[in-house]
Amino acid sequence: MSPFDPAGLKDRLEELDRQVENENFWSDQEKAQKVLKEKKSIENRLEEYAGLEKELGDIEELIELADEEDDEEMASEILSSAAKLEKELEDLKLRTLLNGEYDSSNAIVSIHGGSGGTDAKDWAEMLLRMYCRWAEKKGYRVKTLDLQDDKEGGINSATVMVEGENAYGYLKNEKGVHRLVRISPFDSSGRRHTSFASMDVMPEIDDDIEVEIDPEDIRVDTFRSSGAGGQHVNKTDSAIRITHLPTNIVVSCQNERSQHQNKETAMKLLRSKLVELKEQEHKENLKELKGDYSQITWGSQIRSYVFQPYTMVKDHRTGAEVGNVNAVMDGDIDYFINEKLKQKDE
Repeated sequence: MSPFDPAGLKDRLEELDRQVENENFWSDQEKAQKVLKEKKSIENRLEEYAGLEKELGDIEELIELADEEDDEEMASEILSSAAKLEKELEDLKLRTLLNGEYDSSNAIVSIHGGSGGTDAKDWAEMLLRMYCRWAEKKGYRVKTLDLQDDKEGGINSATVMVEGENAYGYLKNEKGVHRLVRISPFDSSGRRHTSFASMDVMPEIDDDIEVEIDPEDIRVDTFRSSGAGGQHVNKTDSAIRITHLPTNIVVSCQNERSQHQNKETAMKLLRSKLVELKEQEHKENLKELKGDYSQITWGSQIRSYVFQPYTMVKDHRTGAEVGNVNAVMDGDIDYFINEKLKQKDE
């Protein structure tokens, strides 16, 4: 069913309404919450669709009125309304492209500093802030799951959950290596440096999706938390690191309240990563996933951010580029996200 097929959406809404009215609806709290979440999403879509139809009708009436009264002054109002409607329809079209199996899910975002020393750690922190600012503008909630500070400055790595409808659909194409070119604030000689950081994105997998992980295939290590996370930080080995031996995938969590909760969250991260890899590699089952997936391939950079000698952000996959690098670093990245999504429709 298309995300904006009104007839199909109305049929689905009626089906959900019947489930809500069932006397046993609340017997399974988790399932009930999912039903209510989908119901609210469909109601919002239908409300938006009705709003766009009304806007179109208003514009048509204005055109008829202007034609009847031969009122040229109304032309600017009509053009302004038409431009607004065109943008809204473009946004709607982009959302219809978010029809992958997990596109509507929350997104788990991991950022790692790469080659470039302290500059790369600082760059990783700058990227984290950029995506957090983008999420805030979208009305999404960001929850920190793991944050490894660097002693010299910046971060070694961070993992956050971006919660909101279509978070994964929008962010999935941000996966890859991001390249920074600037005059290093850490270089007393004021030389230009090139730094790299990697971005990984995976969908949050619902608990009702079964993922079989052989206990013998994982190694669980505990370590002392290094980031902000409450009074227990740096006092107990509550942080958890899990290594999936067949693929060498490493996940960690340190920001939950207890070692048990950290392990639970880390296992959820591992499940999500394995399911995402299975889809990506087109494998029938997890056991077919072999090899080292932990290495960052620096040749696969997707975007460059240039601060000096000129300012430009360029996406190497779509050719999209803008000159206002400061706006981009403040979370204004929808242009790049949308241009990549449009490639799917070509």
